[in-house]
Amino acid sequence: MTLHKEGTGTISLTIIGLLIANATLRYFLPEQELLHTLLLIVSLFLFVVVVQFFRKPIRTTVINPKHVIAPADGKVVVIEEVIETEYFKGPRRQVSIFMSPLNVHINFNPISGIVTYAKYHAGKYLVAWHPKSSTENERTTIVVKHPNGTEVLFRQIAGALARRICWYVKEGQSVEQGSEFGFIKFGSRIDIFLPLDAKILVNIDDKPVGGETVIAELV
Repeated sequence: MTLHKEGTGTISLTIIGLLIANATLRYFLPEQELLHTLLLIVSLFLFVVVVQFFRKPIRTTVINPKHVIAPADGKVVVIEEVIETEYFKGPRRQVSIFMSPLNVHINFNPISGIVTYAKYHAGKYLVAWHPKSSTENERTTIVVKHPNGTEVLFRQIAGALARRICWYVKEGQSVEQGSEFGFIKFGSRIDIFLPLDAKILVNIDDKPVGGETVIAELV
């Protein structure tokens, strides 16, 4: 396991901030050994939390043109038929995965194909499980067209803590199932919009593994 490139700046700032905090305490309160020890313990804990957030585990995707794989780690919080209003403007089957700060936050392409739509939307920072977060929060919407003509939409949604969404694809680009398409920092959600005839293979509260778990099967 390695660290993700998106963590370079955050980890560096964390180290600098913790060093300054510990040095400042020692300078102004040199005799308070108990406080020094407590701050050191807290600093080490915070450092480990930040580092683990940007971990980049090895994932193995079994390529299958019929499968839709999980675009992220987390917990399935929504499975329902909805009207998708941004791109399809019609009924779709929605599967939503909520990512806590403890999950790996790398995002994976659920299918192979051509990116036919990619758009960033500025917005609010409601908690990621809020019903309106899908349409009101900061988010990106990406659509990939499968070689058989089926289009799958997936949407990165910022949460109350996630203040930076990163995506690495653009319209017209060819992507491979299981390859990395983005990253969201500190708690967030991904919505996947599938055709109504797609066979959903996960249930509410399931905990899929991004890049590996098959969440649906295309007809």
